[in-house]
Amino acid sequence: MERKLASVVVIDDIAPIPGADMIEVATVKGWKLVIRKNEFKPGDHAVYCEIDAFLPVTPAFEFLRKSSYRKIGETEGFRLKTMKLRGQLSQGLLLPINILTTNVYELGEDVAAQLQIVKYEAPIPAALAGIMKGGFPSFIPKTDEERIQNLSAFYDTYLSHTCFVTEKLDGSSVTYYHYNGEFGVCSRNLELTDTPENTLWRVAKKLDIAGKLAAMGKNIALQGEMIGEGIQGNPYALHGQAIYFFNAFNIDTQEYLSMPDFLALISNSGLQHVPVLETAFHLPATIDALLVQAEGASVLSPVHRKVEREGLVIRSADRRISFKVISNKFLLEER
Repeated sequence: MERKLASVVVIDDIAPIPGADMIEVATVKGWKLVIRKNEFKPGDHAVYCEIDAFLPVTPAFEFLRKSSYRKIGETEGFRLKTMKLRGQLSQGLLLPINILTTNVYELGEDVAAQLQIVKYEAPIPAALAGIMKGGFPSFIPKTDEERIQNLSAFYDTYLSHTCFVTEKLDGSSVTYYHYNGEFGVCSRNLELTDTPENTLWRVAKKLDIAGKLAAMGKNIALQGEMIGEGIQGNPYALHGQAIYFFNAFNIDTQEYLSMPDFLALISNSGLQHVPVLETAFHLPATIDALLVQAEGASVLSPVHRKVEREGLVIRSADRRISFKVISNKFLLEER
């Protein structure tokens, strides 16, 4: 599912913030964010911009300069991050509906392009970026999981399901595939050329991933998180790099393997999968309670130092339910 960085929404609720006279907290889908008092009311239509949205430098967004100014290469803009205001967690930005250039819109409509909003992407180290061979293969889904806040309308329907819980690691996404006799290596958005200096290719050769995929006897892709030196500041204090896989995708049937089949495949191949925290998890009654459970120390924390985990990925065994729950504590600490 393509992430909607800016979309048309209905404001679900507005509540006071204790001790605050000028601001209040709005609820949109599963998100809470601070707004100016009396700027909106419940039921209003508005434009919601998610965290990690990168807004252009225009007069309409100039009020963000002090808190949110960033550059992507030579492009200036304003990055939305998780923050706390008067003790209230705030995630995203709510804009009046008249920010749009038209009065014709639909609820849920993606308006990021209209507002020139893109995703903020931190600079990628050269050893990971590599040399582009082509775009990301069309026969494999990209690795983006939907955040639970954007699935709030379905949350109650998930409560009866038993789920697997894995840790979401703080690294760099990688996809390896075997398709009609060809082996490929991809970053999050591109397929990469085999070069000696590229870390994704170098680790693939070290682990003989091409040989292991070929031995599976089918067209298949493995997707995982590469962590270690040169990646996200190496929070796990590793020497070198490691890959922890979280997906196996059957290219011929265009289906993900079930969680039990995926775990067996990775283990039988001598590879590593992401840490499995629970195999029979029942969701708590509310998203807020689930967000609290997402916080905690990483299983991969180095000795003598606890590292806040990025969050959780929750999936039913058959993969029909699959979403991520990012730790708010991790987001508040994010640079």
